[in-house]
Amino acid sequence: MAAITMTDDNWPQIVSEREAVLVSFGSPYCGPCRAAEPAMAQLEQELGDRVAVAKMNVDDNPALAGRLGIMGLPTFVLFRGGEPVNKTVGYRSKEALIGAVRGWLDR
Repeated sequence: MAAITMTDDNWPQIVSEREAVLVSFGSPYCGPCRAAEPAMAQLEQELGDRVAVAKMNVDDNPALAGRLGIMGLPTFVLFRGGEPVNKTVGYRSKEALIGAVRGWLDR
């Protein structure tokens, strides 16, 4: 399953309908964002039964990025119960992303 495309308009529904959602905030012009896409796909394969994976293009959807204080790209935000619980800035390997997500899911 491909990552969910999140926008300023649909994000409340996406994060409220799922227990956990990991959102990658990025831009098509961001090299580290593109480099993180395979790690996000692998994370979805390994943890997709426990966490939804979404991506948001901050160039096209600045409102939520501004509200969450997204200053660097890529930024990964984990939502649980509709609320942001963890934010990680900068490229992360698959192992680092999975470790961070598992830490929050196992709480």
